[in-house]
Amino acid sequence: MLWMKWRMVADFMRGRRRRLSWSFWFLLLFAAGGLVLFIHQQDQPEMIQQQGPGMKLGSTPRQSRETLSTQDRERGKSDSYPDHQAAEGVLSSPIPPMQLPHFWKNKQASAPGSREQDIGSLHVSKRQRKLLKTSPPIHHIINNTASSSSSSASVLSSAASDPSSLQSWKKFSDILEARRQLMKKMCAKYKSSISKTITRHHVKNIYVEDKYKLLYCQVPKAGCSNWKRTLMVLAGQASNAQSIKHDTVHYGNHLKTLDSFDRQGIMRRLETYTKVIFVREPLERMVSAYRDKFENPNNYYHSLFGKPIISKYRVNASKAALNTGNGVTFQEFVQYLLDVHRPVGMDIHWEQANQLCNPCHIDYDFIGKFENMEEESNLLLRLTGAPRNLTLPSFKDRNPSDKRTSTQITQKYFSQVSMLERQRVYDFYYMDYLMFNYSKPFQDLY
Repeated sequence: MLWMKWRMVADFMRGRRRRLSWSFWFLLLFAAGGLVLFIHQQDQPEMIQQQGPGMKLGSTPRQSRETLSTQDRERGKSDSYPDHQAAEGVLSSPIPPMQLPHFWKNKQASAPGSREQDIGSLHVSKRQRKLLKTSPPIHHIINNTASSSSSSASVLSSAASDPSSLQSWKKFSDILEARRQLMKKMCAKYKSSISKTITRHHVKNIYVEDKYKLLYCQVPKAGCSNWKRTLMVLAGQASNAQSIKHDTVHYGNHLKTLDSFDRQGIMRRLETYTKVIFVREPLERMVSAYRDKFENPNNYYHSLFGKPIISKYRVNASKAALNTGNGVTFQEFVQYLLDVHRPVGMDIHWEQANQLCNPCHIDYDFIGKFENMEEESNLLLRLTGAPRNLTLPSFKDRNPSDKRTSTQITQKYFSQVSMLERQRVYDFYYMDYLMFNYSKPFQDLY
C-alpha cells in the first residue's frame, strides 16, 4: 500500500515536470515569434523609403518596351507611372505602350514656350534622378554665366555689332563652353556604358568642308538647308547661297559626308576640324517636320509614310486616302511616332538630334541653337575665317507661304492630342531636352 502511494506521487511529479517542459518551450517559441514580428515592423518603413514613388511594396516595376533611344530597344529599362490614373491611361490607350522613362513631377514648372534654361541654375530633379545612375546635383559650369536664350541673343548681337569687342567674344565663348560642359555631364550620366568607338554610322550625317576645316552635322528642320548652301559657297561651288535651289542642296551630291573617307581620314578630321551642330526645340522641330512633309504636296512622303500610317491608324479610311497617302492628321502622325510596332521606320526629319549626331561619341566644338540661328551662325563664320561678306541665308525656300513653326503653332497642334500622348512625345525626345538644355514646353508634363 505504501509502495502504491509512493508510485502515485512519483508519477504525479513526473507528469508535472513534463507539463512544465512543454509550457517552457511554448513560451520560448512565442517570445521568438514576437521578436521577429517586432523587427519586421521596424524595418518596414525603411523598405518603403527605398522604393521609388508610386511603387507598391513587394511589386516589381513595369518593364519598359523601348529605351531612351530608338537604337537601344534591346536594353529595356524598368519604370512605372507616377500614379494609378496614368497606368490606367496606358492600358486603355489605342497606341501600344512605349514605356519611355516617366519621371516624377518637377516642383518648378516651366512656362509654356520657354527655351534654353539657365545652365548656371540647372539641377537634377526628382524626375531626372530615376534615370541617373548617381544623383549628385549639377553644379555651376561657368561662374555666374547667363545662358538663357534672351541673354545669349543679347551677347551675340553685341558681338556681331562689334566683332572687335573682346568682352563680347569672351561671353559668347563662355556660353558655348557651358553648352559643351553640360553635354559632357549628360553623356557621363546617361551614356557612360556605351562603347566609345567611333564607327561610320556615327558620322554619316556629318558634312565636310576641307578648305575651312568645318564638320557640320545636319539636323533637319534646324536650318540645315541654309547651312548646306553656306558650305557649298565656302567650297567654291557657288558664288552666293541665295542662288542655290533646294533640290541642288539635297540631291546634287555636291557635299561629302564624313563616312565617305577611310578611317584615317575620318579620325584626322575629327581631331583637327571644327565640329558644329545646330539644334532646335524638339517638339517644335517635330511639328515643323509634320507640316512640311504631310500638309503640303509631297509624293515621296505621302507614298512611303502616309499610306501605311493611314492604313494602320485610321478607322474606315477611304480608298482614295489609302491609295495616295494624302491627309495624314497630326494625331495619326503622333500614333505612328509612339508605336513600338510602326508600320514604317523612322525618318531623319523627326529622329532625335542626339541619335543623328551622336554627341556622346563626338565632342562638338560649337553647339548652336536654331532660336539664335542668324547671330550664332554668322559669328561661327567669322571664327572660321570665312569671307566677311558671307552670311547664313535666312530665306524659306520650301512652302514659303506657310508661317514658320513657332511656339504658338506647336501648342496649337499638340492641343489636338491627349495629355498622355503629349507626355509620351515629350518622353520620346527627353534626351534631346536634357542634352541641349531645353525646358519643358508644357506645364502639365512630368
